[in-house]
Amino acid sequence: MQKGTTATLLISCADQPGLVAAVSEFVFKHGGSILSADQHTDQREGMFLQRVEWGLGGFALDRGAIAHEFSKVASRFGMQWKLRFSDQRLKVAVLVSKQSHCLYDLLARWRAGELHADIKIVLSNHPDLANVARCFGLPFEHYPVDAENKAAQEQKLLDVLNAHQIDLVVLARYMQILSDDFVARFPKRIINIHHSFLPAFAGAKPYHRAHARGVKLIGATAHYVTADLDEGPIIAQDVTRITHRDAVDDLIAKGKDLEKIVLSRAVGWHLGARVIVYGNRTVVFA
Repeated sequence: MQKGTTATLLISCADQPGLVAAVSEFVFKHGGSILSADQHTDQREGMFLQRVEWGLGGFALDRGAIAHEFSKVASRFGMQWKLRFSDQRLKVAVLVSKQSHCLYDLLARWRAGELHADIKIVLSNHPDLANVARCFGLPFEHYPVDAENKAAQEQKLLDVLNAHQIDLVVLARYMQILSDDFVARFPKRIINIHHSFLPAFAGAKPYHRAHARGVKLIGATAHYVTADLDEGPIIAQDVTRITHRDAVDDLIAKGKDLEKIVLSRAVGWHLGARVIVYGNRTVVFA
């Protein structure tokens, strides 16, 4: 094993005695040293959720054997679990429309090494951001969408994503509603940024509606995409204050800063195996 490489388990199951001990014992008996362990019990739902990371230097099991051996522990407790290695880089596709702020931010952080991933391609329903992608050395493909060709264009997108073996799809202000079939191909693997503090002002033009309502806070929400519009499990949120002096354009400008931060934060947590989804909620071990 490469020195410094770690393994991370994300675990969820019904709460019951012996869970922490069983996971710790699994790591210990194979010569591992736990570097980080965090857990949460949702007492109302009776759910146990845990993230455990350990070093692979000196660990007695090779990668394939870790999953096989841990499955025996998981079956005893009815665990749902995922295993991730720190030197694995998920393959990411970014979908955009015309607004560039989230795309620029993601690609700049990626180039700076802040996002541990392989961004493979930028896809769009408009040609406007082709030069942005190419400035970062990424291919850009344009698939215009209208009511008549939406299904066919979605299939083309899926073909591209499959060809690149994409692990995570990031909607960086992609202003199209994805079909249920598309979403089903990437369960808990599509992250969207919505320019509102959900569940407030879901749907279109949230800044305009926030201004009309006279709110004093606006926000941004990054969430996993589900078949229900803007109702998927929330990963990250943030807010900023506004006043009666702020026009709609001021809200949009302030909101764009939030959108960049919240989206990059959510993507980073997903890439770092720090998010567990249960029901329509998440636990984030940040």
